[in-house]
Amino acid sequence: MSDCIYCKIIAGEVPSYCIYEDDLFKVLLDIYPSTVGHTLIIPKEHAANIFELGERQAAALMPLAKKIAIALKNLLNCDGMNILQNNGETAGQTINHYHMHLIPRYKDDGVIMEWAVQNPTPEDFKKILDNIKI
Repeated sequence: MSDCIYCKIIAGEVPSYCIYEDDLFKVLLDIYPSTVGHTLIIPKEHAANIFELGERQAAALMPLAKKIAIALKNLLNCDGMNILQNNGETAGQTINHYHMHLIPRYKDDGVIMEWAVQNPTPEDFKKILDNIKI
């Protein structure tokens, strides 16, 4: 897509700090990192979100995320790792090209990830269990 920043990075039109690349993905250091080593995994084929992500990319994504996370942990000696991905503006997605964040975490790094806990009833759970179609 001509107006997508990640498509431009993949095409080589915009510079990036690429740490890994294969036929499906480009992995780069985030230029606006939450912590040292904050990394993005970006599929080369444009998909706005997980709902559009191809099956081949989806199947290859988690093994690659594990490989990159291990390499970052070994290099940076971080205390933990957030692996997250947002879908849609309401969920915090700001660039409409699927991407996964690997965020190395360090004790007292100041990064806050939290959400309000809900209190669903047994009926709320049952409604989903009775109606989900997979």
